[in-house]
Amino acid sequence: MSKTELYHYEKDPHAIEVESFRQIRALTDLSALSADEAQVAMRLIHTCGDPSLIEDIYLSEHAVSAGIAAGLEAASSQTTVLCDVEMVKHGLTRRFQTGPVHCFLNDERVPELAKSNGETRSMAALSLWQPHLKDSVVIIGNAPTALFRLLEMIAAGADKPALIIGMPVGFVGAAESKEALIEASSSMGLNVMSLRGKRGGSALSASAWNACLRLSRGICF
Repeated sequence: MSKTELYHYEKDPHAIEVESFRQIRALTDLSALSADEAQVAMRLIHTCGDPSLIEDIYLSEHAVSAGIAAGLEAASSQTTVLCDVEMVKHGLTRRFQTGPVHCFLNDERVPELAKSNGETRSMAALSLWQPHLKDSVVIIGNAPTALFRLLEMIAAGADKPALIIGMPVGFVGAAESKEALIEASSSMGLNVMSLRGKRGGSALSASAWNACLRLSRGICF
């Protein structure tokens, strides 16, 4: 028997995706969400393979509609995306994202900025975000310190992004930074997608924006 005959499995990518989302719908209570919000939630669940994630997903009132609008503009290079780490940047579906995508973590100026200010490189990199913040999409999937710094910048008068996807992962500051973001969605009038608790990461945060990009092109399951 040849190697190609050892296993029987689905090979068609569209069929795999359709069946995945069928199972997610069957396993997850999406009744509290709008149709578009459900698409974002299912993308997040698909990314981590855990339907219990639905309990932690936070979408502010206008977050998904703002994400779809930004996704439409991304097709014409009018939406700037700012990422805290390269893993987020490389997780984006670039065939839908023709606008600029920036990650300044490895910029040559950042190590000295971090050292002189006694802070993380992720925090220092945000000082280079200032000219790009207005109407941008911010995606933070790794560093709680970056999310805290972003909120400090906005509180101090920095331009507001069109959408903030804040899903840092970890045990120190991650849950707290996301709770601060969720509170700021009301107090600062921000459009926010987040995950309560310690779970998160680059793949999940990128998938939230990928969901918006797909919705802006009418791709749904």
